[in-house]
Amino acid sequence: MTGDAFHPDLPDVLPASARVHHVRASDLDAGTAQTDGMRRLAAISGRTVGSDKLWMGETHVGPAMASANHHHGESETAIFIRKGHPEFVYHDGESEVRIATGPGDYIFVPPYLPHREENPDPREPAEVVIARTTQEAIVVNLDDLYPL
Repeated sequence: MTGDAFHPDLPDVLPASARVHHVRASDLDAGTAQTDGMRRLAAISGRTVGSDKLWMGETHVGPAMASANHHHGESETAIFIRKGHPEFVYHDGESEVRIATGPGDYIFVPPYLPHREENPDPREPAEVVIARTTQEAIVVNLDDLYPL
């Protein structure tokens, strides 16, 4: 028999690209691109689930820590603040701009924009959920912030 009552044309064994993947919190992949001062964990990627156009995971910045400056190449990046009050810093051409956030907030980082994440809280770690428009995390670490 093939398929089921709702999908009679589907084969009994679906290829990985035609099924739902469940990635448990305990199975997040630390083997992704990293930046000093933070820890990235991949959940959804080409490597973990075979995605073609999407990367999703989380980032942790410890208390009183800041990441190194970096950008994400061609990726658009969407960030959801899950825990803490991280600050996102970039250069607008005249000076550094600092955006303070809190749980429930969202941030959008355009492609190639140099930035860094900082966690000014001396006690609480910051945790964010990230989605990118490429199947793997592109990370280009930089010495300085500069405007586009």
